[in-house]
Amino acid sequence: MAEYKRASSILSTPSGFCPGCMHSTAIKIIAEAVDAVGQSETAMHILPVGCSTLNLAYWKGDMIGAAHGRASAVATGFKRCAPDRLVFAYQGDGDLAAIGLAEIMSAANRGENFTVIFANNQTYGMTGGQMAPTTLVGQKTTTCREGRNPESMGYPLKMCELISNLEAPYFVARYALNTPKGVIDARKGITKAFKYQLEGKGFTFIELLTNCPTNWKLSPLATIDYMNSNTIPYFVPGVYKDKGAQL
Repeated sequence: MAEYKRASSILSTPSGFCPGCMHSTAIKIIAEAVDAVGQSETAMHILPVGCSTLNLAYWKGDMIGAAHGRASAVATGFKRCAPDRLVFAYQGDGDLAAIGLAEIMSAANRGENFTVIFANNQTYGMTGGQMAPTTLVGQKTTTCREGRNPESMGYPLKMCELISNLEAPYFVARYALNTPKGVIDARKGITKAFKYQLEGKGFTFIELLTNCPTNWKLSPLATIDYMNSNTIPYFVPGVYKDKGAQL
């Protein structure tokens, strides 16, 4: 029987994320993917502003802090200076799809050779539960108390669909973390993205559908049902672009 072991890329620090938050799962599988491609000693983790900054307490490898939304710009600079290093950014939806929308789209359009992992929980988690670009229609937040109204607030952004329509990106995929299969598939997808990067293939993008029990005002168990009923039908999991599979 195989024995489970903690990934060598993360510390044994107890989680500081809210109870039931899937950020903890995301961090675990990212670390496992880093180990899988043999980069636990050399990976560079780009941290922007938001819940992802808690990774300062968990990540064992090198890290660079970026201003809010600017992770892709920082990753671009570092990767161009150190092309042999595994470089990845871990960003939330407010950080990536609002404040950093220009940066992520420009990096993807240039085909920069690094990986972006996007945690989509449809809210600004750390800063008070405001409406994010990915907040679902009708979903209530602290800045749309009656629910998101598309007539005045627009529709939720689908980042995988937007990025996959650009010419340059090499691998674009979305996974949901609310089931064991989804977690396993996500780890495989992240590992594939890292391998493509190390092969010099270009820009890779992984979207992880996560939850936020605190700002959704639901129990952790109820968030799983909410994701099945609301999140996943709109943000459909799947591989949206894989140039490697086309060869």
